[in-house]
Amino acid sequence: MDHQWESLSKIQKLEVERQLTLYKNGVHEIIPEAELKHKLVKSISTGRPLKIKLGLDPTAPDVHIGHTVVLNKLKQFQENGHIVQLIIGDFTGKIGDPTGKSVARKQLSEEEVKRNAQTYFDQFGKVLDKEKVELHYNSSWLSSLNLKDVMRLSSKITVARLIERNDFSNRLLEKKPVSLHELFYPLMQGYDSVALESDVELGGTDQQFNVLMGRHLQEHYNQEKQVVILLPLLEGLDGVDKMSKSKHNYIGIDEDPNQMFGKTMSIPDELIIKYFNLITDLTLEEKEKLAVDLKDGSLHPRDAKLLLGKRIVRMYHGRDAAEQAENQFKEVFQKGAMLEDIPEEEWKGEEKISVVDLLVALHMQSSKSEARRMIQNGGIRINSKKVLDVKTELNIVDGMIVQVGKRKFIRLRLKNERSDER
Repeated sequence: MDHQWESLSKIQKLEVERQLTLYKNGVHEIIPEAELKHKLVKSISTGRPLKIKLGLDPTAPDVHIGHTVVLNKLKQFQENGHIVQLIIGDFTGKIGDPTGKSVARKQLSEEEVKRNAQTYFDQFGKVLDKEKVELHYNSSWLSSLNLKDVMRLSSKITVARLIERNDFSNRLLEKKPVSLHELFYPLMQGYDSVALESDVELGGTDQQFNVLMGRHLQEHYNQEKQVVILLPLLEGLDGVDKMSKSKHNYIGIDEDPNQMFGKTMSIPDELIIKYFNLITDLTLEEKEKLAVDLKDGSLHPRDAKLLLGKRIVRMYHGRDAAEQAENQFKEVFQKGAMLEDIPEEEWKGEEKISVVDLLVALHMQSSKSEARRMIQNGGIRINSKKVLDVKTELNIVDGMIVQVGKRKFIRLRLKNERSDER
């Protein structure tokens, strides 16, 4: 690399350093960082863009803000002229990624895979320029492998190495089955990098084993090894668990502006900078200034979250929607007005229920003990009236508004009432 580096002009050297600084921001680890710099030097000296890979198993196509951590990093590469390779795992998706799973995942049908893949691609277009994305389906090379090819591929890794994975080793310790086809998943994901000769692969920290497999196999197939960029997992609105729809702690990129803004305002203060760094399109300089201002107290956390909510809504709904969402939030929560557009949920439970059970059933509190604490702290209101007793029993009526804290609202709708209205 020394020779290539010395042959660069001063402007080109500055460009290498600028890009490297940009790509390093907000990542967990670059494996290895020196090789990324080498690839950037070669790219800039030759004018050949790097090929940046992201593999996707289309099992859960609804995209939330947590998914955009890796998409925003891809966008940085794309804006600097590099090629984004999105690999839809239509072949591997029929196996299912075993990462973090205590049991084998359900295998998807071809119809499910295709439908989910299209949903993914449509939603990713809110972050990436779809016209400048290479979209690949890994069935185009994996389905053509014959038994001889598969045997050759499987000879590149030992069983001992494969079962080092926590999910496999834990299941074996617990005497839970590990199917043979699951062991092939990381091999096939790694082979995607061989097929496309990828230069860089992105993934969350939970994907480390899978994305490093690409480096391993490329070496065995006499290719230049890809660099791996691992990105942190984003905690959800509770500030504890990874953002997930199953945890009900997420912000969906398709949610309406008011809901998106309100949810953003509920994140813990300690996550403000992480959210700015990982999920917004602010410049590196703007992010650094925000961090300094928050640290020295010149920017209040509440005001920082207003900026964050406005930025997120602007990214997905536009500037006008962001202004309106900010004004709506201030009207509702800073002036004490009641929301007109409260999220609604159809109630199919009992007509009479304790307030504690109701909060848990609506996923507004994660447990009964948390619900009791919130009541005792004066954080629960039913139709604007504060609930004071944890033993309170409620008669559910159509239109009842349940409020948790200052920012969470749900309007209950009874199925029979809705039928009568129609």
